[in-house]
Amino acid sequence: MTTAHDPDPTTPPLNLTDFQAIIEIQFDDVELLKQALTHRSYINEHIDEDLDDNERLEYLGDAILDFLTADMLYQRFPGMTEGEMTRLRAALVRTEALAQLAAACSVGDALFIGKGEANSGGRERLHNLCGAFEALVGAIYLDKGLDTVRQFVIPLLTELQKDVMEEAIRKDPRSQFQEWAQAVHSITPEYRLVTTHGPDHEKMFVVEVSLGEQLVSQGQGRSKRSAAQSAARAALTRVELGELNPDIDSE
Repeated sequence: MTTAHDPDPTTPPLNLTDFQAIIEIQFDDVELLKQALTHRSYINEHIDEDLDDNERLEYLGDAILDFLTADMLYQRFPGMTEGEMTRLRAALVRTEALAQLAAACSVGDALFIGKGEANSGGRERLHNLCGAFEALVGAIYLDKGLDTVRQFVIPLLTELQKDVMEEAIRKDPRSQFQEWAQAVHSITPEYRLVTTHGPDHEKMFVVEVSLGEQLVSQGQGRSKRSAAQSAARAALTRVELGELNPDIDSE
């Protein structure tokens, strides 16, 4: 129960003036910034105030981030395939990644949220942070234009891109292919030992990988694990070349 001595959990710990100093952008229309930082739950508890939540701005910011991320990757990696750019862009604009950028800008401390949402950890909730960051991008665009959005977003995305690519490098092909298959087709790849050949001390294993009813690729190695990794590596090559059937059926 909130008493006269307790802070109101719906009041952001960080005021709008200090938040603008953190993001290094001064809004001409501060009410637009407040809207970007206003969660639906706050509106429900402050019906006497003339306020809008941030969901329309979130929609706009989502589209702007998709464009700026695609443009950044296209300009920065001239040798990268369409498939590679698509996967990297998806990794950069996923909820967890944008929530990470929001946290770096102290967005959670500037959110206007309802009491129940605040008391249940709403300022740290990934969905809230991601949505508010997208809304912030939309608000910056409306208030300052695309160039200011680019100056704000690209340094953040650049650092995030480095982290994402380093993480991808550390992942083995089987993990990479599984992530792609689950993200694109909601299917977990299935690996099957096809045959073995050679003498016991030099035995080779042959493994194939399938998505649903579609045989994707085959690989071989001196163990089942290495053969499966080889098959996954071949599958990733087919993904990059756009050779997989887009109508894969999981049934």
